Amino acid sequence: MLGKLIKHEFRATGRVMLPMYLVLLATAVGSNLSGRWMLGSSRSALSVLGTLIVVAFGFAIFGVLLMSFVLMIQRFYKNLLQDEGYLMFTLPVSVHQHIWAKVIVSAVWFIATVLVIIGACLLVAYEGGFWRQFFDFLGQLLGGLQKLKISEALNGTVVLAELAVLMFLCLVAFSLQFYAALAAGHSQPNHKMLWSVGCFFGFQAVLQFGGSMLLIGLNKLELSRFLDWDPTPIAAIHVGLLMSIGVVVVYGAIFYAVTTFFLKRHLNLE
Repeated sequence: MLGKLIKHEFRATGRVMLPMYLVLLATAVGSNLSGRWMLGSSRSALSVLGTLIVVAFGFAIFGVLLMSFVLMIQRFYKNLLQDEGYLMFTLPVSVHQHIWAKVIVSAVWFIATVLVIIGACLLVAYEGGFWRQFFDFLGQLLGGLQKLKISEALNGTVVLAELAVLMFLCLVAFSLQFYAALAAGHSQPNHKMLWSVGCFFGFQAVLQFGGSMLLIGLNKLELSRFLDWDPTPIAAIHVGLLMSIGVVVVYGAIFYAVTTFFLKRHLNLE
């Protein structure tokens, strides 16, 4: 059932995000053309038009980033906390599946947005010989990778995998902190959005205070005196990434628990 929920979420959000991506790519092509033929033109009309296209490209980037964030909140709010929630919670689907469908789709759109923005910037920078230089660079990079030892290649692959996992978990935790605030705020009978905003800042203050107290406590324990380890650079990178993953998992788990608690027991639908 989770797969069906994710499919439904992609359909609902894709109607908004895909046209936004097309607009961004179109303005990127326009910015490339304007940079070649319009900007700096002796004709003031062409120069002004080229400037406007470049400005439109900047606004398109901002709009795509903003929309991916707004859509993340809007889907959770309208789909689970307003009238649609009466229907959604009658489905043979658990609260956990509802939440995971939202966070997975939101994370995927965040990643897709970053990739599309990178692609749009490459389109703006494109000029004659661009792809030849790009593929030459890739060839040099692959040639350098072939010279690596097996252990080095394996460590590099693991580091990339750890970075990918960390990025995905960060996006999930990022979404969950807003979902937790919305769920908690909508447990109140009145002024639900105001309560949600207050809960968001309240959660952040409590976690920052708790994190500060934890760091102070660990510092007082002087754990470094009990550790006699001189790691290699690659080992230090692995440990740092794994520790970061652990911190993000705990951070996200707290907000996940808060979200599920209020959706299950204290939800007050509008």
